[in-house]
Amino acid sequence: MARYTASVCKLCRRVNEKLMLKGSRCLTPKCAVGRRKKVMGGRRRRVSDRGLQLFEKQKARYTYGLMERQFHQFFVRAEKQTGITGDNLKVLLARRLDNVIQSLGFADSRAQARQLVLHGHFRINGHKADIASMLVKEGDTIRWTESSTKNKYYKEVLEGIQAKSVPTWLTLNRETLEAQVISFPIANETGALFDAKAVVEYYSR
Repeated sequence: MARYTASVCKLCRRVNEKLMLKGSRCLTPKCAVGRRKKVMGGRRRRVSDRGLQLFEKQKARYTYGLMERQFHQFFVRAEKQTGITGDNLKVLLARRLDNVIQSLGFADSRAQARQLVLHGHFRINGHKADIASMLVKEGDTIRWTESSTKNKYYKEVLEGIQAKSVPTWLTLNRETLEAQVISFPIANETGALFDAKAVVEYYSR
């Protein structure tokens, strides 16, 4: 499967916004977007409605690290569900395992969370979970594998987890780092940075 291999900072510069693709680094003076805004200033050229819709769709893709085909599959699934398509899309993306791992504070960015998942550091309901795009369900229990609890990274997460907040639709035991999905998130709880309505309008043409 194709994947983006260039600098993720370029993606933030394309949309001229912080997409938090490098986690805490994006909050420091090293952030490329922060430096660029200081240098550029001035006015932005006018963009058509179609251009704005494309902009929001691309922003959503970049944020969750998805290729076009993969993102469109999520949109089609959201469209088939009952309710508002844009809200459904936000919820589906939030339920991705890599996003959940980041939301729990186990990783600084989705890219780092994806790497942790692919390396097999987690189990869901006792079963192997090494697919970043899998969707968690209500009642799912997420645990670190026994071997992972012995490595240095796990100990660093354990030390820093007290200072991190967890979304209301998830629970976390901060002593064992065992988490549970207690409900599906609602759209405004997902922290999505894109305009879902514009994405729906883009694909509706």
